[in-house]
Amino acid sequence: MNFEAVLFDCDGVLVDSEPITNGVLRDMLEEAGWALTAEECMRLFIGKTVRSEAARIEAHTGRPLTDAWMDAFYARRNARLAAELQAIDGAVEAVRAVHARLGGRIACASGADRFKVEMQLQMVGLAPLFAGHVFSGHEMPATKPAPDVYLAAAAALGVPPERCLVVEDTVTGVAAGVAAGATVLGYSPSPVGHDAAGALRAAGARDVLAHMRDLPAWLEAATRTASV
Repeated sequence: MNFEAVLFDCDGVLVDSEPITNGVLRDMLEEAGWALTAEECMRLFIGKTVRSEAARIEAHTGRPLTDAWMDAFYARRNARLAAELQAIDGAVEAVRAVHARLGGRIACASGADRFKVEMQLQMVGLAPLFAGHVFSGHEMPATKPAPDVYLAAAAALGVPPERCLVVEDTVTGVAAGVAAGATVLGYSPSPVGHDAAGALRAAGARDVLAHMRDLPAWLEAATRTASV
């Protein structure tokens, strides 16, 4: 298709944040009485908000998921992200190329809270490219896998969802993009911090990239195919 806009997820697509965030979550869950390996924690929580899994957490810890606990989680998470966060390899260059190609019609549509998303984009130098076009699932009627955040991003760019390409690395995110009516391109460089390529395809991703540097070429190829 000749896409008119590209809507990027943030965590795991633009920034390598999932191991950091899930590491903090694993530590705090263990302190609360639920011991998980890093791999188990990643498998259970990747692509989901902590609050959306409150019932699971409370069942395993025997404690309510309080606002105070969440505030402590956010504080510890943000401190580690500020110290350790890196961009996904090739993401900055890919976003710059897509931004130039589409005349700035790109957006970041994340299931995470706005503070985290904007902090991370600023840290890796992507904030100027997404200025005014950052959307948080926390601010929508429903977060991913509901389509709300992608529908909001497409509307803000003035592009019909069916003319948008969504880039996602989790089954939850792919489901959100598909539900919005967009074409979804999966990203799965490794089984650590991302859902597997087969799972992304099964959820509705049209194709899956193993490296973010390949995005501009994939977009070019899709455009050439559409024009034939």
